[in-house]
Amino acid sequence: MRIAIIAPGSRGDVEPYTALGKGLQAAGHGVRLVSHEDFEELARSHGVEFWPMAGRIQGIAQSREMRNRIGKGSFIAVLSQMAKEAKSRAVAMAEGGLAACRGMDAVLAGVGGLFVAQALAEKLDLPVLQAYYIPFTPTGAYPSFIIPRPPAWLGASLNRLSYHLARQMMWQGLRPAISQVRKQVLGLPPAPLWGPRIHDGGRRYPILYGFSPAVIPPAPDWGAATHVTGYWFLDPAEDWTPPPALVEFLGAGPPPVYVGFGSMSDRDPEATAALVVQALARAGQRAILLAGWGGLRPTDLPASVYMLDSAPFSWLFPRVSAVVHHGGAGTTAAGLRAGVPSVVIPFFADQFFWAQRVSDLGVGPQPIRRRQLTVDRLARALHTATADAAMRQRAATLGATIQAEDGVARAVAIIGGL
Repeated sequence: MRIAIIAPGSRGDVEPYTALGKGLQAAGHGVRLVSHEDFEELARSHGVEFWPMAGRIQGIAQSREMRNRIGKGSFIAVLSQMAKEAKSRAVAMAEGGLAACRGMDAVLAGVGGLFVAQALAEKLDLPVLQAYYIPFTPTGAYPSFIIPRPPAWLGASLNRLSYHLARQMMWQGLRPAISQVRKQVLGLPPAPLWGPRIHDGGRRYPILYGFSPAVIPPAPDWGAATHVTGYWFLDPAEDWTPPPALVEFLGAGPPPVYVGFGSMSDRDPEATAALVVQALARAGQRAILLAGWGGLRPTDLPASVYMLDSAPFSWLFPRVSAVVHHGGAGTTAAGLRAGVPSVVIPFFADQFFWAQRVSDLGVGPQPIRRRQLTVDRLARALHTATADAAMRQRAATLGATIQAEDGVARAVAIIGGL
């Protein structure tokens, strides 16, 4: 089967689909990863064919407007800015996506790429394979990511409704861009007000979820066509080697704490970096600090903190004592797999969902919202994550369970059976 994977977003969004594409390719399928230009090197380093969409996502994430909206912690505010950016780039992105999907047998996408994938599939009469890394199928068992801590009175009906609400929030924000694409590039009729149906040619295709059932159990009302496969991890390329200075730092003392907020931009990254360094000193912890897209670069770095530009989490996280991060799906998964506690500082959207899940599983302290982050709160959370023996044991046990799973292999087997 020849499959085009539509995977826009940050690195944490793209890596799982790169891993899935690599697995599909190894099983004999033809794969094209369609994403932002930022990730061409990532795909090619793993031998996955890459087709670029117009533009680079990092510049959008680091813009002043996006920094301000992320700083507000509002999913709607960020979604509004993303919709604005999508409309300005819609035609070029659709043209690139259409070229990538020609000659394919199916289009695969998750939350970020679902609506554009649906339009491209409709144009080319291809089925859409749904593959997510966060619950997106309505269920009465638990609410959507837009309600990370549900009220006690929220019942099954309202749980299901929350998924429809989340989908509508995303669809209505992106509808102007998709409408423009359908008219100007694809020559399709306008999409329905409440969103298009998944193009499947009248056949029911499986829905895949790339997370561990030990982290999020399969909902009992999802049915046999929905599969929780385990995470889709992307391990380092074969030729990757760690920087000698990083190896030296790791060996110069007890395991450090990792701190990084990935693609999350910050209105004042210097102040945030200074806060982190103060909290580390108060907690008596060595640390590896990842600059990330937010630009966490302290002006006065102590010898107990190592500044890192990048490193594969699958290599790094098993070598640290705890992971402090923003709660992105990919970083959360990597921390859980490593078997070390996580201190989650969510900024917006599904990060609150993952942050609460970490806490509920007992593998990290209560999350600290970014707007509520202080030196004292972070220092206390660091102490708990590094000193609570029961928490550390729960994290190690969960990590061993996740390590025993092979989500990519299971997902590939399901797709191979189509």
